[in-house]
Parts: sequence; structure tokens; C-alpha cells
Amino acid sequence: MNYPYMPKSTALWLIENTALTFEQIAEFCGMHELEIKNIADAETYKIQPLNPILSGQLTREDIATAEADPSARLTLRAEIVEAQQAQNKRGVGYTPKLHRQNRLGGILWILKNYPELSDGQVARLMRSTNPTVASVRNKTHASYSLIQIQSPIVLGLVSESALHDAVAKAQKQGNNKKK
Repeated sequence: MNYPYMPKSTALWLIENTALTFEQIAEFCGMHELEIKNIADAETYKIQPLNPILSGQLTREDIATAEADPSARLTLRAEIVEAQQAQNKRGVGYTPKLHRQNRLGGILWILKNYPELSDGQVARLMRSTNPTVASVRNKTHASYSLIQIQSPIVLGLVSESALHDAVAKAQKQGNNKKK
């Protein structure tokens, strides 16, 4: 299922500007109905509303149809779904602030599990720099003693397919050097 880029912001706009049910909004935004109720009940918002019509995620007709029939469900427009799928094929692009601190742990995990990857490959995968990867590999990084090893795939820092592609490329390059 595909959801809007900024589900809470979209949900807030839908709550304020439509007569959709909480269930319809929750299903469209990929959230729980109680989360939608919480957003609706909040007196002060730290969230900016995002108009899904202006962002091209929905049309006015889609909203009008769903408002008229509470059993109708909203879906993202095909262009948005295609754009999201194209973005997913390229791998993970944005690292949330919550997971940025875990990047060193992800780098260390990759270095321990796939030592055949070069520093440059690891840096590209983890969106880091070669000196950072080299200092983690050499155990000279300033925060090395504080690093908690965690899988970057589980953390959402790198896609599994991107990691497998990089490993296959490294193994292929390793085999070519041996010949």
C-alpha cells in the first residue's frame, strides 16, 4: 500500500478541510484511527497541514466521492505511486534524524559482515564519507567506543537490494583481480 509523503500533515489538512471519517483518513494516510483522533483533538499543532490536492496526491473529485460515501476509500493518484516506486528502486534516500545517530553502527555492521566492500562502496551505501568509513574500519573514530552495532537494513538506512548489489559488485571485482 502506498501512503502520502507526509501522512500526519496530510491527515491534519483532511481533518480541517473535509468531512471524511477518521477511518477514511487513517486508511489513506497509513495511520491508526486513534492517531487521527489525537491529531483532531490536539489544540496546538506542531504539524503544518499539507494540502494533498495541491501536492497532486488527490483530486477534489476523489475527496467529494469519499465524503458522499463513508465506505469509499481514498487512493493516491497513479503518478505519485509511480514516483514513490521509482524512488524505492533507487534505494533509501532520506535518513530521518532519529536514525542518523545510528549511521556509525550501520557502517560498523556492514564492515564486520561484508569486509570485501571498499570504503567507497560503504560510504555510498550509507551516505557517509570515505574518511568516516576508514576511521570506523581502523577503529580510530572519535566515537568508536560508543558505537552500537545495528543492521542498517533494519534501521532503514539502506535497502537490502542495494546492499546485495554492492556485495555482488565487490565479489565480481574481487574475482576479476584474482585472474
